[in-house]
Amino acid sequence: MVKVLICDPISEKGIAILQNEPGIQADIRLKQTEDQIAEIAGDYHAMVVRSETKITKKILDAARQLKVIGRAGVGVDNIDVPEATKKGVIVINAPDGNTISACEHTMAMILCLARHVPQADQSLREHKWDRKKFTGVELRGKTIGILGFGKIGSEIAVRCRAFGMTVMVYDPYVTQERAARYNVELCDKEKIFREADFITVHMPLNDSTRNMIAKEQLAMMKPAARLINVARGGIINEADLYEAVKNGVIAGAAIDVWTKEPMTENPLFDLPQVVVTPHLGASTEEAQINVALDVVEEIRRVLADLPVHNAVNIPFINPDIMEKARPFMNLAEKLGKLAAYLADGPIKEAGITYLGDMKGLNLRPMTSTYLKGLLRPILNDAVNYVNAPVVAKERGINVVCVQNDEPTDYVNKMVATVKGHGFSHEVSGSVFENGEVHIVKIDDYLLDVRPTGHLILVPHKDQPKVVGMCGMILGENGINIAGMQLGRREAGGISLMVLDVDSEVPAQVLKELEKIPAVEKAAYLNFGE
Repeated sequence: MVKVLICDPISEKGIAILQNEPGIQADIRLKQTEDQIAEIAGDYHAMVVRSETKITKKILDAARQLKVIGRAGVGVDNIDVPEATKKGVIVINAPDGNTISACEHTMAMILCLARHVPQADQSLREHKWDRKKFTGVELRGKTIGILGFGKIGSEIAVRCRAFGMTVMVYDPYVTQERAARYNVELCDKEKIFREADFITVHMPLNDSTRNMIAKEQLAMMKPAARLINVARGGIINEADLYEAVKNGVIAGAAIDVWTKEPMTENPLFDLPQVVVTPHLGASTEEAQINVALDVVEEIRRVLADLPVHNAVNIPFINPDIMEKARPFMNLAEKLGKLAAYLADGPIKEAGITYLGDMKGLNLRPMTSTYLKGLLRPILNDAVNYVNAPVVAKERGINVVCVQNDEPTDYVNKMVATVKGHGFSHEVSGSVFENGEVHIVKIDDYLLDVRPTGHLILVPHKDQPKVVGMCGMILGENGINIAGMQLGRREAGGISLMVLDVDSEVPAQVLKELEKIPAVEKAAYLNFGE
């Protein structure tokens, strides 16, 4: 008998599927402490949680038979994913179950902004009849800018088109072909900020999107522009948004997600031009049913040794093989992340070539890991080790995988490439004998860089004082340089400086570096180690 432990409330429909499945015993144990779960964890092959229960190392150590943990939702912050991976436990989530709910809540927020529905409701409840005060605007003929064109963003585009709106889209991973299918205009963020009447955010929160909309971006917008966020708190700078709305820089905003949650006090709450909700994007009966059904179905597949679609970690690999494969998979993911930085637009082709000695390794998971690294900087939780090839295909990316075991300049070597309209980039790496991963080439630049921690990439003209000026700016901002690599094609040409630093690098510091006349660009990469 296979046993499943349900630790948090989920839809009864999901529970019923498990309880009615032959050979599965589903037990419900709600509001259990870590110690209580650890005491019984050894009896279970699967666990189901939402956000309340934390699956810790202590629980995983006790769960000797555990095969899978299912999160009925998207975020897995309450699960020790690295420890689960180490123990061969698959962690799955349900990223698609709330797509329509989030889309419809976004549309509700747009309509509330356009027609002042919450404000008018409150006014009438206060026994006031003030129609002129709440004169709104039509959606027909307006332009909406959608930042992020995944499942939710594309559903919003369909509905906005039905309202007679012009739709502009920003998404670095969307091709012109996909944009054409939805009859939307693909453009850069700045054009959306300047021209859109409504701007809605549907991107993950990461290093590249945190404070993506702040004072500078708000100042670009029309005075009649309205801003909506039903994605993640922190993408819009709340303090800057408050000042922009208060001072009439933009007409209003609708915010469902917050930098800290629960959020019960915020200056934005005092502005009548702002519509606020307590993270209701996925709060529908249908979404809660959908995520429960999705996660239960995935658990059934794991227990039946069938492929799954929404694993957030590496599926189980024989421990002996995994020990050898782990550094290679690490390298593949790092190459993908670096290749994503190098891409100068939508990617049409992503390639990876395996050279030298990689005997006994399954290259298919490594290719998926490379694609995850390539796509994750933009898509975040929407892409994982299992679905990365599917996501790449959906985005129109041609994936090319080549293996050649003939000797190369390193015992082993991976060469990752990204190609698109007007660009082609290549980055190479190797796993050294001690298991360390090294980046050995970026385009034509020969280097030896360990992709760990915090790196700054600075292409620049090869001339005196550049290195010193970069060091001075970083020092003045309290950022310590731990190491440096320089690569160049020729004296006096364009060189590439790679700086290993001890801390995160704020956007304003990168802008200071880019003010150096010889510097072409400054980019920060956080490899998280």
